[in-house]
Amino acid sequence: MAVREDPSLASVASTSGQTLQHSNKPAWLRQRAPQGERYEYLEKGLRKLNLATVCEEAKCPNMGECWNGKTGTATIMLLGDTCTRGCRFCAVNTARTPPPPDDMEPENTAHAIAEWGVGYIVLTSVDRDDIPDGGSEHFARTVRTLKQLKPEILVECLTPDFRGDMTAVRHLAQSGLDVFAHNIETVAGLQKRVRDPRAGYFQSLDVLKAAKACGVYTKSSIMLGLGETHDEIIDTMYDLKDAGVDILTFGQYLQPTPLHLPVREHVTPEQFDHWRKFGEDVVGFRYVASGPLVRSSYKAGEFFIEAMIDKDRRQPK
Repeated sequence: MAVREDPSLASVASTSGQTLQHSNKPAWLRQRAPQGERYEYLEKGLRKLNLATVCEEAKCPNMGECWNGKTGTATIMLLGDTCTRGCRFCAVNTARTPPPPDDMEPENTAHAIAEWGVGYIVLTSVDRDDIPDGGSEHFARTVRTLKQLKPEILVECLTPDFRGDMTAVRHLAQSGLDVFAHNIETVAGLQKRVRDPRAGYFQSLDVLKAAKACGVYTKSSIMLGLGETHDEIIDTMYDLKDAGVDILTFGQYLQPTPLHLPVREHVTPEQFDHWRKFGEDVVGFRYVASGPLVRSSYKAGEFFIEAMIDKDRRQPK
């Protein structure tokens, strides 16, 4: 992974290695609390069907934006709300043996989404290392059911690594989904500190390569503010591009509780814009969403991806 030199980085402030102790969030990280009719509609529907969302479980700062408005939507978290892994950045509940998945969850999820009237939806899940296929078929069944109910909807699946089981990866990638997303989360040098030991940089790259080989769009995400260097970010971007990734997102790491990893730097909006331009213009990703509050499943980015896929499919073969 040779570092590619980028002279423009000289004008971008470097990442600090110091933990930000007792610091207030900068103004660009402040968001409104979730509210409104659409929010209440989604919340009631999710509770009625006993469905979990990553928006709530991971304490996403964008709920107020994504759950409101005529096209307000939530990211459903399949396979329950308890993960078998303990990544040090993530607020989702963990346990060695979570309760078994709800067998009706794929159907309940598909019917709920079909009623929302949206054109693009993101499905994600916790890691389920306690299930032989990691939950791949449960995930795939949800996609198939949703596509039967609403064939025109675009489905993105933000997936775990299935313990590196490429049969499980391919099974889900071939289920009818449109975008296969798997997050590498951070640069290679921070993997052991940030992610559960069962996850890995090269394992994640292999997952993305296997999915891309199935002919779907692929997507990944990097958190900034954990102590990564600019050269490490560049290396990671090129590694993802070499793995066939089409879409990349950058967002600010925010410490969900005092028990999680501290924030090393509040990356400025200007730095995020630099990485967007570098990713699209230099590395060559189809689309890069980059900003302090950007997350893997982010409504504003979904609009662009939906338009991109629609344009591709209208092109003469």
